[in-house]
Amino acid sequence: MKILHRLLIVVSLCLVALFISPTLAAAPIPPIDPFTNYSNKRDLVVIISDLHLGADLDYAELNDNTKPLEDFLEKVRVSPNINELVIAGDLVDEWFVPANIDTYRGKDQASFVKRVAATNKEVFDAFNRIIRDGNIKVTYIPGNHDIGVTAQQIESVLPGITQARDNIQGLGTYSPADLPHIAIEHGHRYNFFCAPDPISNQYVAPGTIMPPGYFFTRIAALHVQQQCKTPGDTIPTVIPNSSGDKSQDLLYEYWKNWQWTLGIFPITNKFDEKIIVTNVNGFTGNYAVNDLLPFQSIHGGAIDVNLYKGIQDTWKERQKINHVAIDIPTDHAIKYVADPNELDNQAVIQYFTNPNSDKRIVIFGHTHVAKIIASKNSAGKKTIYANSGTWIDHNPNNTTMNFLVISPQSSNPSSQTTVKLYNFQGEIVTQMAEESLRF
Repeated sequence: MKILHRLLIVVSLCLVALFISPTLAAAPIPPIDPFTNYSNKRDLVVIISDLHLGADLDYAELNDNTKPLEDFLEKVRVSPNINELVIAGDLVDEWFVPANIDTYRGKDQASFVKRVAATNKEVFDAFNRIIRDGNIKVTYIPGNHDIGVTAQQIESVLPGITQARDNIQGLGTYSPADLPHIAIEHGHRYNFFCAPDPISNQYVAPGTIMPPGYFFTRIAALHVQQQCKTPGDTIPTVIPNSSGDKSQDLLYEYWKNWQWTLGIFPITNKFDEKIIVTNVNGFTGNYAVNDLLPFQSIHGGAIDVNLYKGIQDTWKERQKINHVAIDIPTDHAIKYVADPNELDNQAVIQYFTNPNSDKRIVIFGHTHVAKIIASKNSAGKKTIYANSGTWIDHNPNNTTMNFLVISPQSSNPSSQTTVKLYNFQGEIVTQMAEESLRF
């Protein structure tokens, strides 16, 4: 009996070892390879956005993630199945610069773009290797943080790159070759604070298209640099006036956005200090926070503002200039200016429920919130909206190092066009979401 008992113990221990031993357990799951379609066909489209490459690493939003980005781009370069790499905006960042810094260091925008390329040499080298190889088409679409950067300036640092631009500076919508039912754009044209504004401020900055989000970002960057917790000044109170004037009501809502901004991103400076150094996109002066804040000379009286005077009355015209298909009411645009979900909703409104649109897959960047959402268009057909996320170092409450891969359908009737969202944090590829449809 003792011998039998010992044999049973040995067998039991062997069985336990069989189930828990890493060498005897089930084979490990192989790492995900998003850059292969397991064929000899080169048809994958990879989309990234919101790299925010800056000229000075002391305050640039992408620094720690530079090396992973280089490694990612090398994986793209050597893939035998990728046909195109699309950069969907905010490649070069001339917005996230602390307010008191001269963005161009006394020079011009062309020299600034070259300084960005020099500061991020390894990343630009990686892009240029892909372009020079000639196997993968590289396409750039402008975003709001590179809204004023010209095609010639991008070409100067990425020679041979394809650029998808509208006939107005700072915007572009792109459909990859043989994929006409896909639309890729940055998404800022639908945002009151970030869409090009060729109407406001012409009397102080002729030719400018800078929207108020530019100044908001300069202040936010100063807040980050100062690590300010206690504001150095108090926002003057503005209350709705009793005139019942719609324009005044809209300007009050615009003031509330600035109130929220300065509450979230306090700075140590007084609001009358001329701390915002411009010399960018038509602006030449130095400005104070008070130049941006709507104000009342009489409590409860008329509301006015120095910069962006009348902006609440020109949104409809601005949308027309910026080729917005479906009008976004001004009060709605101002109210939801800081809501990232609003851009997701605009994908549906501008494309999927728009009877004049034939797009079934729409991809935006801009919000830094990577996601895929399936819905249906006005004809009842499945649609896919995807956001390509970002690569900045710190993206609170969200992932970073995101990218999308589109795998086009084949002639096989059962084949579908697939959109997959991935994450590259820790240089480990993780699939976040996936949706498919057939055109």
